[in-house]
Amino acid sequence: MPRVDIRANEPLEKALRRFKRKIEREGILRQLRARKHYEKPSEVKRRKKREARSKSKRRF
Repeated sequence: MPRVDIRANEPLEKALRRFKRKIEREGILRQLRARKHYEKPSEVKRRKKREARSKSKRRF
């Protein structure tokens, strides 16, 4: 579980931004959305293929 300590005289908004960034980097939100609904194994393969294709397009 990500943890952010609020520094002295630090606004809450700034600490919240750091927390959100930390969660995004660790991929927790992505994982939560993926687990929200069951995904069949065939759908997982199809999605991963699609993601790999788009990732390779971005590289070139």
